[in-house]
Amino acid sequence: MKVLVVEDDLQLASILALTLRQASYLVLQAYDGATALRIWADEAPDLVILDLNLPVIDGLEVCRRLRSESDVPIVMLTVRGAEDDVVHGLELGADDYITKPFSPRALVARIKAVLRRAQRGVPPDVLDAGGLVLDPVRREVRRGAEPPIKLTALEYRLLHYLIVNRGHPLTAETLIYHIWGYRETGDRALLRQLVYRLRHKIEDDPAAPVFIETVAGVGYLFDPSKS
Repeated sequence: MKVLVVEDDLQLASILALTLRQASYLVLQAYDGATALRIWADEAPDLVILDLNLPVIDGLEVCRRLRSESDVPIVMLTVRGAEDDVVHGLELGADDYITKPFSPRALVARIKAVLRRAQRGVPPDVLDAGGLVLDPVRREVRRGAEPPIKLTALEYRLLHYLIVNRGHPLTAETLIYHIWGYRETGDRALLRQLVYRLRHKIEDDPAAPVFIETVAGVGYLFDPSKS
């Protein structure tokens, strides 16, 4: 299993590489965005760990280019408190993030969770609920004759899980675990951001959502009977 580590801090890059090699991953390294894109094209890694603050081409642009050509799992490295960068990265299609400083154990756990999701894949059946048609191959949703709406990996994962469990309220903790593969209280804010973005793509009026309801004190509910 090949992992491309893109980090311009040489000391941190060495620590990341050592941690991953000890976990039996084959490690490729790049110290700027342009080199990262060349290595990705040549080596086709199974996962990319991507710092956002990179020379030559920044991490967000690298993420955008990778996602325009591939579904390779991307884990962002961010500094604590950089929520805007995290949200932007997730909007561009990154699969997960981890904040600096972090423990080697936490990093490896995140990588394993992302790879499990990527390998598990998505059921091939098209889902039709409440007038929404969810296409797992194209990772898009359609409403009647309207043009299809492209979803990010996280938006698709959230909507798919809500539709599969239609009619049943799902707790925030359950959704966080399904989407990101772990539970952290602080990730409720990112879940809210994800729901917000998804509502703006599929709801006629995101301020008065029909498809994705908020269940006070619990989490969220997809109820096709009300759409």
